[in-house]
Amino acid sequence: MTDEAETRDGRDPAPAVTRAIRLLGLLAEAEDPRTLTELAAGLGLAKSSTTNLCLALEAGGMIDRTPLGYRLGKRTAELGGAFAAQFNQVREFYDVCDSSPVLRSELVQVAMLDGTDALYLARHEGSRSLRLGTPLGSRLPAALSAAGRALLMTMSDAEVERMLGDAPGFPEITEHSIRSLPELLAVLQTARERGWALDEEGSFGGVVGVAVPLPGWAPSDPPLALGAAIPVAAAGFARIERVGAALIDAAAALTNPFSAATRGARATRG
Repeated sequence: MTDEAETRDGRDPAPAVTRAIRLLGLLAEAEDPRTLTELAAGLGLAKSSTTNLCLALEAGGMIDRTPLGYRLGKRTAELGGAFAAQFNQVREFYDVCDSSPVLRSELVQVAMLDGTDALYLARHEGSRSLRLGTPLGSRLPAALSAAGRALLMTMSDAEVERMLGDAPGFPEITEHSIRSLPELLAVLQTARERGWALDEEGSFGGVVGVAVPLPGWAPSDPPLALGAAIPVAAAGFARIERVGAALIDAAAALTNPFSAATRGARATRG
């Protein structure tokens, strides 16, 4: 029987690999190092089996052992950076932000859809030295974050409903979070009309997010979003509009001039 057939039967073709991936997931979700006992309990494995997994992952640089327990290793950061660097637009993103009179001082991030979440791939810190936004590799519900909404605004309402319609409601991350699909559809319609998406403290307290969609450079590339994080105290509408317009310009600079999206935009203007 082939590995593909075994997978269709529900049999795991590589149990040790699956356990290693689960172990890395446990460490990714943890804020502090995890002990061997905690990892074994999380995996439902004996300590001896968990020890063997840890030894192999530590040898590969995927995890580090500290006096307090295990944590993710530097190799995971290298792999995350290599994943993001596969995309032309991520490689060019930093130069485009630095060349923008508006964005060079803003915290700007690149995100993609992963299921129903926005996954953050790259981050331009800007010159304001603000500790805002989401760390690389983190995720927020697409329905609540500006970057996620920028990705959703490129879809029809029917496509958004198919993606999110089974959820009983969106998580209440802050008191400003929207909770229902009809609310989201209204927010997305407004975003389509003005060209950029807005999140007013719905996914992160004290932060207003502004974001625009960025079509993939090649047909095989995923659609991306460019989003800026602004402290709520400094997020007057004039600044939000200025950042939104600058993000639109940045997305245009990062869009393949021969892509279907660019040809469609030219035809619309014509």
